[in-house]
Amino acid sequence: LCWFCGCTTVITLKRDASTDYLSYLEKELDLIQPLMNPDRRVVQMHFGGGTPTFLPPPVIRQLGEAIHACHRFAANSENSVEIDPRRLTQDHVRAFREVGCNRASLGVQDTNPAVQIAVHRVQPMEQNRNAVEWLRAEGFQSISFDLIFGLPRQTADSFARTIDEILTLGPDRLAVFSYAHVPWIKPSQRIFEKQANLPSTEEKLKMLATAVRKLPAAGMVYIGMDHFARADDELAIAQREGTLQRNFQGYSTRGGASIYAFGMSSISQTVDSYRQNRKELPEYCAALDAGRLPLERGLILSEEDRLRRQVIMRVMCDRRLDYADLSQRLGVDFKTRFAREIESLTDLEADGLLRRDETGFEVTGVGALLIRVIAMRFDAYLDKGPQRFSKTV
Repeated sequence: LCWFCGCTTVITLKRDASTDYLSYLEKELDLIQPLMNPDRRVVQMHFGGGTPTFLPPPVIRQLGEAIHACHRFAANSENSVEIDPRRLTQDHVRAFREVGCNRASLGVQDTNPAVQIAVHRVQPMEQNRNAVEWLRAEGFQSISFDLIFGLPRQTADSFARTIDEILTLGPDRLAVFSYAHVPWIKPSQRIFEKQANLPSTEEKLKMLATAVRKLPAAGMVYIGMDHFARADDELAIAQREGTLQRNFQGYSTRGGASIYAFGMSSISQTVDSYRQNRKELPEYCAALDAGRLPLERGLILSEEDRLRRQVIMRVMCDRRLDYADLSQRLGVDFKTRFAREIESLTDLEADGLLRRDETGFEVTGVGALLIRVIAMRFDAYLDKGPQRFSKTV
């Protein structure tokens, strides 16, 4: 177990557990299929939720067959997979390619051996190089890397060396995340508090600034919200053209697509709802054994929720708001409806995070690094109840 991980996990040494889990995924696919419009095409598919490389290649192929038996894919669909290079084999890569995957995201986090030992994830650079070579050889169109800053024993200098090493692998995209310290959700993270070796907020900001300085110099465009892409990447092009979209999984060029998620703890998103599956494996399996969808909770969005989702998306994607344009898009008088939120931007303007006038506001270069802070001003739920989220930096 990687001690920094904040995701839902099941710890097991039994490889055949994946075969049992696959049978339940197939049950869920069969339950959902009659509820979906058969004329709709899948435009994006994502294998994630930890690492699909835990699955043996034959199980990956079987899962791909089950998915394609239930769903019809668009000719130009983007099909991605999250990969742990420590467990990747060439047969894994072939299996993912055979089931339609054409994009890959490699979890690296940091290349410094001292940091890797501190977070319980030892991953030599040779494993990263092998993964890239195998993926390129099989024709994967895009390779992304996930890095995390704010991990134990990291410094701005050591993180700069990590960035330099990853750039030698020729990434198409980079996600540079701030470590989310949520020990109230993931008790395993308390070990970092005992070791007292987490970087300070000031040191984390230096790491972020290092990434923002080094990556554009290497030809990567800052998309926003921790994401970078090559200038000729679809995300960078969409950003320049003002068509960039975002869902809870990240930035996208496929606007308006609903997300139907399968598996334990997965989250689905439609135009007017969110739904999450059971987080515990026994409850997830029991629901499917009873012929029920394994839902734990759901939310039907109000009109206000949908309005605010659009506003927050435009802040995160465009880094600006045009009040008249949004009034027309949303069918409301934006300045009247969001007067309190607009007024709340005064301190952010004073801090140099944005520039505004009567027609709207534009995020500055510094503000782009802290775009979450600006977008949060339009979140109606943020101040309700106790802290449930990680810090923005």
